[in-house]
Amino acid sequence: MKHIARKRFGQHFLVDARVIGAMVEIIAPRPGQAMVEIGPGLAALTNPLLERLGRLTVIELDRDLAAHLRARASLTVIESDVLQVDFVALANALGGQGLRVVGNLPYNISTPVLFHLLEAADLIQDQHFMLQKEVVERMVAAPRTSDYGRLSVMLQWRYQMDKVLLVPPGSFQPAPRVESAVVRMVPRASPVSLDPGVLRELVRVAFSQRRKLLRHTLGIWLQEKSPGREFDMQRRAEEVSVAEYVALAASL
Repeated sequence: MKHIARKRFGQHFLVDARVIGAMVEIIAPRPGQAMVEIGPGLAALTNPLLERLGRLTVIELDRDLAAHLRARASLTVIESDVLQVDFVALANALGGQGLRVVGNLPYNISTPVLFHLLEAADLIQDQHFMLQKEVVERMVAAPRTSDYGRLSVMLQWRYQMDKVLLVPPGSFQPAPRVESAVVRMVPRASPVSLDPGVLRELVRVAFSQRRKLLRHTLGIWLQEKSPGREFDMQRRAEEVSVAEYVALAASL
C-alpha cells in the first residue's frame, strides 16, 4: 500500500526488518493472547504479530490506513483517537485480564497516551512501546539525575520499566529527527493505593521549579492541603524518591 506520512498524525513508519524482528522477539507473542496494537500504520509490526497470535486488535486514527487494515479478517480495527478509547472496557471485552498492549506511539502524544493507559493498568499484563529515546530515559530515570521528573514518578509508581532496545532514525520512513527506544512496562502486582490525581498534582507542583528547594513549591501547596503535615522540604524535587512521593500522596 502506498501512503504518504501525515504530519498531523505524527506518522513515521517503521521499515527496518532487523528492528521489527527484534521487537517481535522482545514482545514474544503467543497464540491466543489478547493483544492490542496502537498505531499499526502500514502493518510492519502488525503482520509478524498476527502470524504468532492468530488474532489481533488494532487502533488506527488514519481512516485510509484503517480501511486497508479492515480488509484482513483476522484483524479487529478500532478507528479512533487512542485517547478516546476506553481501555478498561476493551480489556474486559477481550477477556477481562492479561491484556498486552504494543505500539509505535506518535511522539507528539506519547505522554498523554501513557497517562491514559494508567486507568487500565489492573487489567494489563504488559506494554511494549516505541517512543522517543528522550522520553524513555525520563520514564526509567532514577532520583538525583537530570531526567528524573513528573513522568518518572507517575509511571514508576505503577510499573516496572526497562529500556530494551535502541532504534536509530534511519529505521523509519520518513526518518524522525530523534533517536528512538523500546520500553517494556509491567504493571506492579501490588502498587500503593492512592488517588492518581493527587499524585499527579503533587509531582506537578514539586517539579514546577526544580532548581528551588521544595519549601518554595511543594511546601506551600502542602500547607494549604494538609496544614501541619511533616515532610523534608529542604531538598530539591529530584532528590525525593518515588516511594516518598507515593507515600505522601497516599497519606493525603
